[in-house]
Amino acid sequence: MSVFRAVAGSLALYKARPARVTQVSDKIDIDLGAGKGKRVRPKDILVLHPGPLNRLEDLVDLSGELTEAWELLAGEETHLEELASLIYGDFNPASAWATWRLVAEGLYFEGTPEQIVVRSSEQVSADREARAAKAAAEEAWAAFMARLERGSIEPQDREQLVEVEKLALGMTENSRILQLLGHQESPVNAHRMLVSVGYWPDDHNPFPRRQQLPCEDPQLDLPDLPQETRVDMTGLPAYAIDDEGSEDPDDAISLDGDRLWVHVADVAALVSADSALDREARSRAANLYLPERIVHMLPPDLTHQLALGLQPVSPALSIGMRLDEAARITDIEICKSLVQVNRLTYDAVDKQMDRAPFAAIKALTDRFQARRLADGAASIDLPEASVRVRDGIIHIRPLNRLDSRDMVTEAMVMAGEAIAGYALEQGIPVPFATQPAPDTLESPVGMAAMYAYRRKMKPSQSRAQEGAHAGLGLVRYTRTTSPLRRYLDLVVHQQLRAHLEGRETLSPQQISERIAVVEPVNGAIRRAERLSNQHWKLIHLKRTPNWQGEGVVVEVAENKVTLLIPELAMETKLRLRQEVALDSHIRIAVREVDVADQTVWFRALG
Repeated sequence: MSVFRAVAGSLALYKARPARVTQVSDKIDIDLGAGKGKRVRPKDILVLHPGPLNRLEDLVDLSGELTEAWELLAGEETHLEELASLIYGDFNPASAWATWRLVAEGLYFEGTPEQIVVRSSEQVSADREARAAKAAAEEAWAAFMARLERGSIEPQDREQLVEVEKLALGMTENSRILQLLGHQESPVNAHRMLVSVGYWPDDHNPFPRRQQLPCEDPQLDLPDLPQETRVDMTGLPAYAIDDEGSEDPDDAISLDGDRLWVHVADVAALVSADSALDREARSRAANLYLPERIVHMLPPDLTHQLALGLQPVSPALSIGMRLDEAARITDIEICKSLVQVNRLTYDAVDKQMDRAPFAAIKALTDRFQARRLADGAASIDLPEASVRVRDGIIHIRPLNRLDSRDMVTEAMVMAGEAIAGYALEQGIPVPFATQPAPDTLESPVGMAAMYAYRRKMKPSQSRAQEGAHAGLGLVRYTRTTSPLRRYLDLVVHQQLRAHLEGRETLSPQQISERIAVVEPVNGAIRRAERLSNQHWKLIHLKRTPNWQGEGVVVEVAENKVTLLIPELAMETKLRLRQEVALDSHIRIAVREVDVADQTVWFRALG
């Protein structure tokens, strides 16, 4: 086949499209159909037939002897003119264009107009299978996308939706499916879509995994409890006082004359520094408390074995202390012990606060609290609520201020101050909890003032060097009473046991390294717990569209107010036309809930 020159009426190929040459000069004018034309360079086109071609509409579909021509030319090469003549019996613009389309399709033939290769039967069979599979996949994809648009999926669709789930969990930033559906690619939109099509149930909580936290308990073997000398304190009544439903009691209190004892589960007896259990706990940083479940820092069997009161007799690390006349801690004693613990709820103990030993313990803790407040401790009492999900039912219970709860809290703070002072005196490196003071110390009265003061408080930090904890009004403090559920508490216990046994303790540098590992994880845990609580509160409100309640005004900005809802321990903003005073109460009702976006809108009643 000779190369054709472009003349008026020639059939040309321009960017895979047919074109009719209309005029030739230094450049070539071509007609692309539908009233469109273009001036191009000679090298921009490839002439397929010299013409004459009067109209592009004349390039109609033709029927020919494709299979016969392919079989006849098997193993050979040909050109466009010869191939068109064999298939269609003539070489004209229509047959040239029909033949070139077969070559461009690449199934039976491939190449250029001057050199067309005839493909083998093996190549053709393989391509047919591949094209059939591609067509089937495209058809399946189209059907899948249609089901998504209808909001209904089939079991086989779940594999395709993994990419959307990864976006919903913050594991990726892109989703082809959301793109094709015309949705902005964001975790919130991915969450909405997965719920709308039934991939996730409508109450699915994505926030722990979105924070990249483990959602399963650790599975590690436990060593045997070492045989060691312990002080038998089973004759001294000990009380583990918790909220109803608590599953991991790790502290208890006793009173022996004027000496307060705080007993803490002796977790370090089984979890030694740098053991497999210790490394696992360090990577998790703390228990993850979700309304629907607890994800443990340590294997649950360890909790069952060591939590106070779950066994008839519990091994403990006991911290004894007295208060002097100025309510300063003195006469600190620490020992490995055996205790017999009674488990009680805050509500049950609150009814017995005028009886022994609780009245005497409360008298001690009240003196200690008064000293802290005099030293600048923050006194902030804002709404809190327990959110639990059991068998699909959401239970939201406000945590009322109870004397029993205050008593236990103060006893634990006493233990923290006692251990911090003891560690400094004995030269034992421990992680100290510190908090810088706000710019101005205040004694807020009323919910609005407390809300404002809390916002002025600076974040607490864990450090290997001692420092004041302004929020508690203490010059030194370490968290030490929750080694089952907080890793840095466990580190304190490991250090105390090493000291009691005359072993080498971890260095300040090693303490700092542990803090650096766990603090980012602690931040992720706090976010996951806060977002999870909010999630289930919103699910509750969505399921209770007629909910009505009361909000307390804690902030006013132009025509917008911030409300705290004590019943739910929830914060919201509301636009009001009338002026309202701080601490005033407003009746509100649910207007709209967006679970995926973690947003709820209320309206004022009356």
